[in-house]
Amino acid sequence: MPVPWFLLSLALGRSPVVLSLERLVGPQDATHCSPGLSCRLWDSDILCLPGDIVPAPGPVLAPTHLQTELVLRCQKETDCDLCLRVAVHLAVHASLQAQVVLSFQAYPTARCVLLEVQVPAALVQFGQSVGSVVYDCFEAALGSEVRIWSYTQPRYEKELNHTQQLPDCRGLEVWNSIPSCWALPWLNVSADGDNVHLVLNVSEEQHFGLSLYWNQVQGPPKPRWHKNLTGPQIITLNHTDLVPCLCIQVWPLEPDSVRTNICPFREDPRAHQNLWQAARLQLLTLQSWLLDAPCSLPAEAALCWRAPGGDPCQPLVPPLSWENVTVDKVLEFPLLKGHPNLCVQQVNSSEKLQLQECLWADSLGPLKDDVLLLETRGPQDNRSLCALEPSGCTSLPSKASTRAARLGEYLLQDLQSGQCLQLWDDDLGALWACPMDKYIHKRWALVWLACLLFAAALSLILLLKKDHAKAAARGRAALLLYSADDSGFERLVGALASALCQLPLRVAVDLWSRRELSAQGPVAWFHAQRRQTLQEGGVVVLLFSPGAVALCSEWLQDGVSGPGAHGPHDAFRASLSCVLPDFLQGRAPGSYVGACFDRLLHPDAVPALFRTVPVFTLPSQLPDFLGALQQPRAPRSGRLQERAEQVSRALQPALDSYFHPPGTPAPGRGVGPGAGPGAGDGT
Repeated sequence: MPVPWFLLSLALGRSPVVLSLERLVGPQDATHCSPGLSCRLWDSDILCLPGDIVPAPGPVLAPTHLQTELVLRCQKETDCDLCLRVAVHLAVHASLQAQVVLSFQAYPTARCVLLEVQVPAALVQFGQSVGSVVYDCFEAALGSEVRIWSYTQPRYEKELNHTQQLPDCRGLEVWNSIPSCWALPWLNVSADGDNVHLVLNVSEEQHFGLSLYWNQVQGPPKPRWHKNLTGPQIITLNHTDLVPCLCIQVWPLEPDSVRTNICPFREDPRAHQNLWQAARLQLLTLQSWLLDAPCSLPAEAALCWRAPGGDPCQPLVPPLSWENVTVDKVLEFPLLKGHPNLCVQQVNSSEKLQLQECLWADSLGPLKDDVLLLETRGPQDNRSLCALEPSGCTSLPSKASTRAARLGEYLLQDLQSGQCLQLWDDDLGALWACPMDKYIHKRWALVWLACLLFAAALSLILLLKKDHAKAAARGRAALLLYSADDSGFERLVGALASALCQLPLRVAVDLWSRRELSAQGPVAWFHAQRRQTLQEGGVVVLLFSPGAVALCSEWLQDGVSGPGAHGPHDAFRASLSCVLPDFLQGRAPGSYVGACFDRLLHPDAVPALFRTVPVFTLPSQLPDFLGALQQPRAPRSGRLQERAEQVSRALQPALDSYFHPPGTPAPGRGVGPGAGPGAGDGT
């Protein structure tokens, strides 16, 4: 008879709270058996090679039950380590002697030990328990999870398994006997409204690490946040960050320190709600998709059909079935074709709908007004068809008053002629998507066309009236650009802009937008203002001065602006890179006008490129200047001369102050072609 082997495998896992533990003295492992049995521990570890399951040649030794117990292995009274005792209950099937292998796996170590067990012949009863063998003991990390597998070697039966979590220092009554627990940071979790506080009560000199991570059932944890801290700390988490698998790990920053892990949000209703809100369905191919979520979700999913109009998505079960869902695991539905009306709905263990997404809508477009036909196949090639509607599945043909029943004959014809799209097919039935919109269009096309024409004509009339009234009320947009030669010239520009605002004009000038100009930068500010002005049918006014002419000349010669004594808010310098293309490409006429002040600059001094649009001298040509600022198709107002005089009066004090500083005589100036020296020619 072959000698059977017995294998026990342990790995990290969850643990219960332990109040007090038995103490073992000495560093050596040991084993003992039930009365009547004899057992011996081999002196050295062996290789962990469990092997595959093989047929049993006859009666064999088999494990029947696993039992674990936590103990302390102590060198001295206050120098102990947490240790795991394992008891394996055995049933001997005619074999009187066996060797038992214990395989321990606990990150970052793994080991296997070998025990020899002998059973007296008097105790052998087929299928009955003959006692147990106990191993003392496997040292495991505090707070770790232990998973135990038990099987014979060679393996004749499926292994037993058991999972247990070891306590951390907080769960031990004898934590003061374990040196690694003495400096452990103590962590409490408290709630404050929508926030959660992590309170770490440690001394001011204590250095420790804190890590937040998502604990995964399969695969390694996913780290979320890590920081090294000092002294007592209160860390605030927003309630939207909570999910059931969010765990906290804390440890002293010392060599070989114990790490405490807690997962306090496993039963928190808000955490479970956040988990479903964070879950996303991803379509990978036509038939495959997966669920992406921070934690595992016990749920099932099925396909449903969602028709336009806001009706609930109708599950396609049957003929399809519910599928168990695993996070980050690819799932497949047996579809032949995709359709935008096909959606995936997911329910939790309480059969409550939690998630629904129409995965194919992104690639195939919005919902279609199609009818889903369900074909059911029976024996002897018998088949029946029904149309899925909000009220249920309507048999075809049918005398019911539903929409599908009224068009049932046409739907059957489309199905037979191949105009319906087959989505699914197997021995029990099939699913077909048949277009419905063409039948509705035939009946209502003329009525809708007449209504649309009437509505379009009415809307056009109202829009024209509205635009006309809106334009008349708001006035035309005007963007005023200038070179800030000096503070006196800036005051002159401000006076002109204020005077123009008294007319039906909406004036924009950088003098009034210094905060936005500083925040956005001159180029970005001008680009946004120019685009908005031109989109609204407005006009850009280039106010030329000696400084502006110099900047334009530099740009035309070198393509860049040379250095000059201009302020940080000079939008004219920044605007040239956007203005010049409009002039070079012939887009300026109708959207730009130029202007300069009498006695300051002659129009001929303006570069020839910019004279492709009208250039007016102010105030001598104010009537023509104001006329150019009106809407392109607006009638010439008889009040234009009156408005020009109004602007001239508002502008005159600023002109006198600029050309004749206080203490010098200022000759009077009027309005019109004959007013003042050089009027009409800009001299």
